[in-house]
Amino acid sequence: MLIKEFRVVLPLTVEEYQIAQLYSVAEASKNETGGGEGIEVLKNEPFSNYPLLGGKYSEGQYTYKVYHLASKVPGMIKLIAPKGALEVHEEAWNAYPYCRTVITVHELPPEKLKHRDVQMIDIGNDAVSSSDYKEDEDPKKFQSKKTGRGPLCGNWIDNANPVMTCYKLVSADFKWFGLQNRVENLIQKSERRLFTNFHRQVFCWMDRWHGLTLKDIREIEDKTREELNKQLNEGTVRGMKADAD
Repeated sequence: MLIKEFRVVLPLTVEEYQIAQLYSVAEASKNETGGGEGIEVLKNEPFSNYPLLGGKYSEGQYTYKVYHLASKVPGMIKLIAPKGALEVHEEAWNAYPYCRTVITVHELPPEKLKHRDVQMIDIGNDAVSSSDYKEDEDPKKFQSKKTGRGPLCGNWIDNANPVMTCYKLVSADFKWFGLQNRVENLIQKSERRLFTNFHRQVFCWMDRWHGLTLKDIREIEDKTREELNKQLNEGTVRGMKADAD
């Protein structure tokens, strides 16, 4: 098992991040869906009395998503993956600021926690690949009209006010002789790329989400769910017609 803890520093308050994260997840999901692949939202509803979060964080929002990823994984994985393995089912219990999912567990036992590798992510200065780069999502070039925050240049972390850190703990466990290390490293590399790009968007979309309420977010999520499922189904139908022809 390969365990890494990613720490993402952001010029936000913890309260702002709740809105920013939810809004950005909805927007990013639309960008990744189409052609029969992407994110399918099956459930998005309140929950209560979830025992694994403890009494203090026993209420929040439950989501159940299916990620259709066939075209987004390396060819090596496609060759060895059994049918259905390229559909990732994710259940998440979000009791902000804590979230537990079936694929990430932040409260590790001490024997595993001591083996984790801690890495900082600087959304202003860390390099991204040319294929991921978008000028309007570059924190070094963005300044919020609503808050005046940005651009994030040089040692911005030392001078940011407000400032917070988001902790993302990823445990990759792939039990396949001869491939375990390679696949686990691939997963961790992909997760760092995901966290970096996503939080660059969170910051650069600030003027879109700043000032929204949780009620606004739930309405956006409901609309996004309908759009995602429509895009996913339309892509599947087109693929079936093409095969028939």
